[in-house]
Amino acid sequence: MLDPNKNIIPDKVKTIHLTAVCGTAMSALAAMLKDFGYKVTGSDINAYPPISDFLSSKKIEMKQGYKPENIFYKPDLVIIGNAISADNPEALQVKEANLNYCSMPQAVNRFACANKKIILITGAHGKTTISAILASILYSAGLDPSFIIGGILKEFDTGYKIGKGEYIILEGDEYDTAFFDKGAKFLHYKPHLTVLTSIEFDHADIYHNIEHVKKSFKALLANISENGILFAYDSDKQIDSVIKSQTKKYNIKRYGLNKNADIQIRNLKFTKNRSEFKLFIQNKEFYQFSSSLIGEHNIINAAAAIGAAAALKISPEKIALGISGFAGVKRRQEIIGTKNGITIIDDFAHHPTAVKKTIKAVIDFYAPKKLIAVFEPKTNSSIRNIFQKEYANSFDKADIICIKKPVSFKNLPKNKRLSPEKLIEDLKQKNKKAYLFSDTEQIIDFIVKTARQSSIVLIMSNGDFDNIHNRLIASL
Repeated sequence: MLDPNKNIIPDKVKTIHLTAVCGTAMSALAAMLKDFGYKVTGSDINAYPPISDFLSSKKIEMKQGYKPENIFYKPDLVIIGNAISADNPEALQVKEANLNYCSMPQAVNRFACANKKIILITGAHGKTTISAILASILYSAGLDPSFIIGGILKEFDTGYKIGKGEYIILEGDEYDTAFFDKGAKFLHYKPHLTVLTSIEFDHADIYHNIEHVKKSFKALLANISENGILFAYDSDKQIDSVIKSQTKKYNIKRYGLNKNADIQIRNLKFTKNRSEFKLFIQNKEFYQFSSSLIGEHNIINAAAAIGAAAALKISPEKIALGISGFAGVKRRQEIIGTKNGITIIDDFAHHPTAVKKTIKAVIDFYAPKKLIAVFEPKTNSSIRNIFQKEYANSFDKADIICIKKPVSFKNLPKNKRLSPEKLIEDLKQKNKKAYLFSDTEQIIDFIVKTARQSSIVLIMSNGDFDNIHNRLIASL
């Protein structure tokens, strides 16, 4: 075990090392620290674009693999990512050399949030999109926000920004903080405004069941100050349950499509290139909005961001400008390219709910084009059989389904593993054209032979997927 007395950030810091630096939030933090003037190094075992390119552009010294010698230079602080285990060589070296260490949320609080008001975006789905939309709104309104977001915002070509304004936008994750701190990351922050998108069972390596997940969210809500505001999605039974359990009084605003919502979407229409909708706040028309976002779930995300921006006294006209100009986030329904009339779209979806909503959004927008859905189970939850039945119901709107066998089950017992063979069988029972592949090359060959002009290929994974997107475009 690490010495808990060394879990501190000293007053004087000049050199900082980040383990597992290639995580989206960790890489953003590393770049931010470099911009603050610290000497920053990092290490990881799996650096891939766009994160590896991003770190290189920031001239951050990057070590491949975890090795004790990576921190022989005795940095003033080692920030340990939650992907690191207690027996990691660098964690052991931290103990051996008696170095100061901390978690990512501790570092964010100390270095990024000092003298800032925190806008915390949390929930099972939509965090990155809402954070990015809100960053765009605040920036276009002249508030110059800071932010650390788990994706690369196209508007800024980065996942972080050091702004001069009083607000900082953070994604709040319910995943555990570090091997030495098993509490949820979002419990480290004291938010000024909080957005709660959804509560679902996920992170099966950390949580036992939905009640265990809700326990963390109850702690989050108890952390909101009495003058704080919670914006919560209006059609989530788990959110209803968590809110009802609270005895602490603060301002709660529900957003969504329900007629009783405080922030209500009305007259939602999807045109060829845009989404149009009106937003009502407390039953009063607020504004008519136009956005390039596709899918009902993304308009609901936009409503959350608009509600938060309105609470910050930003005018409807300025909010509309930010919504209209929002350029999107890389790996969120991102069009990678079109070749021979075939469009390749990349998305981060991996939870069955996210897979289902993403497929529906793409189908609704691109209909009547045929959709080939390609899915790689890779997360700690998606490789488990806890979602075996749910995944079978997530691909209903796809015309062709390609599932890649998990590369690794991370020492999971066989009786706890997702069965991709059963998933294919269940999909075929629903008269779906579903195929199983053992490697990426097979998927590329299949799509090259199968896709026709005007086909949409939607690739879903939380990893690099062997650079399938660019390899596919080159092969078509």
